[in-house]
Amino acid sequence: MFGIIPRVVWMKWFPASGDGAIDAANRMPLQQNGLLLESGGRLVVVEVGIGDKFGAKEAAMYSQACRPDGRPRAVHDALAEHGARPEDVNAVIVTHLHFDHAGGLTRLDPAHPDRPRLTFPNAEIFVQRREIEDALAGRSTMNKTYLPGHLTPEVRERFRPVDGEREVLAGITVFPTPGHTWGQQCVRFADRKGRTVCFVNDVMPTARHARPTTNLSYDVEPYTSMLERAKLLERAERERWTLVLDHEDGHPVFTVGRDAENPKAHALVRAEL
Repeated sequence: MFGIIPRVVWMKWFPASGDGAIDAANRMPLQQNGLLLESGGRLVVVEVGIGDKFGAKEAAMYSQACRPDGRPRAVHDALAEHGARPEDVNAVIVTHLHFDHAGGLTRLDPAHPDRPRLTFPNAEIFVQRREIEDALAGRSTMNKTYLPGHLTPEVRERFRPVDGEREVLAGITVFPTPGHTWGQQCVRFADRKGRTVCFVNDVMPTARHARPTTNLSYDVEPYTSMLERAKLLERAERERWTLVLDHEDGHPVFTVGRDAENPKAHALVRAEL
């Protein structure tokens, strides 16, 4: 999660024990955050997480949160908790197509365990064209991150390729932030309070990644990612954006200010949606 940063350094960023601590398997706590929006009478989901298709081995490897029946908790469970059904969703926006961001595009079909079914049968899926091309070609630093189970022919038919920055739905704009992948995108919109909210992808997955050099070791272009993160933070500070981080554990909403001890560095300040 921290690229070239030595373990002896990044371990200091976590509590020694309790909530938020590194576990015995050397794993840090992460969430799969997403948003449920209404836009022009349409129900929109931003980011869909891993999904529920992992078997016991993979679910244990990632220590996935599970439902009472033992299956991994997925995006359709989160929707149900807010009184929404996947069938009611008209549009889905994913930042990129790695399994932990787009795996939930399909879900387990108990009748046909070897054939995942669409999670959102009535939704368009907005992704950068470059990301779609790279995912289908398997261009990644990891060979098991663009998985066939969430890139099925049914999903591909739902893709609505986007080229660069564009308003994809009323009031909702996507814009590229390459580095982690070449086709990664952030999602920006204005909320009912008139604030600009930006859902941030793996250019800065947690608040600990606001530091300039905290790239992920599996970024395809770490230097590009560092530059894109700096641009994002500068603009977010200047235009007073509210940020939602895709993997931040606990409370993922922040605004951007300056570090009291180092005025040249940015600092994230917890905020509310």
